[in-house]
Amino acid sequence: MLRRRSTASARPFTLVRLKPRSTAALVLASLVGLLAFGWPLLWQTEQAGQSAIGHTTDAPWLFVLLLPLLVAVVLAELSESGIDAKVISLLGMLAAVGAALRALGPGTAGLEPGFFLLVLAGRAFGAGFGFVLGAVSLLGGAMISGGVGPWMPFQMFACAWVGCLAGLLPRAGGRAELLVLAAYSLVSGVLYGVVMNLWFWPYATFGSDFSFIPGDSLADNLHRYFLFVVATSLGWDIPRGVLCAVLVLTLGRPVLSAFRRTARKAAFEVPVVFESRRGDG
Repeated sequence: MLRRRSTASARPFTLVRLKPRSTAALVLASLVGLLAFGWPLLWQTEQAGQSAIGHTTDAPWLFVLLLPLLVAVVLAELSESGIDAKVISLLGMLAAVGAALRALGPGTAGLEPGFFLLVLAGRAFGAGFGFVLGAVSLLGGAMISGGVGPWMPFQMFACAWVGCLAGLLPRAGGRAELLVLAAYSLVSGVLYGVVMNLWFWPYATFGSDFSFIPGDSLADNLHRYFLFVVATSLGWDIPRGVLCAVLVLTLGRPVLSAFRRTARKAAFEVPVVFESRRGDG
């Protein structure tokens, strides 16, 4: 007679672990995202400053490139036994919840409740899971709310980084963990807006004190960008970070407990070992 033996340990569950192949896929995807956001600053051409929708032509190609990179992360984990059908099902369910939350608060005054789900899921299930969840939930939310445009692949990258970095935070427990997550939520909520401004800022004109100037030094352009962010988007970015931090402090403990209880009961990453009992034929 064969019996199933669980070899689970008491360590915290992390669904999509950063193994060598998945790490390489995440690094590659992040490099592509960084280049997409920052190439006007690093490779300054006369295109910058000519059109506020300068990414209209390259954004579809970035979207086409991003999807295979997300698939590569999942396939890398499949090949290294870090993900299975149960994890993919959970990913789909949380992506649907995240998309619905985004539809409820599509950035009005910077208030986006879906961010706290990314932070908690990335924390509970790991950086790889958080990266994929961030991109997929943003895509689903954009489809529901009609927020599809040349900015969407950039939002997918930015949300993916929010979920990914949450999974890389230092270990902590109890109230200390909630405080760390709340502080990260506040910072990431603000930085999300700061990074997202880069998708259009080099192509728009806001006056000599706030606009990107092709051929000028990187330091001077970054200084003008800082002034632009302070003058325009911080009024949206700070409420986003504050709302996320408040939701983490109020709902973080039960949501994290539910996530981790789900992982334990579903026996994620528990190897199945079959052995014969003595006396069995």
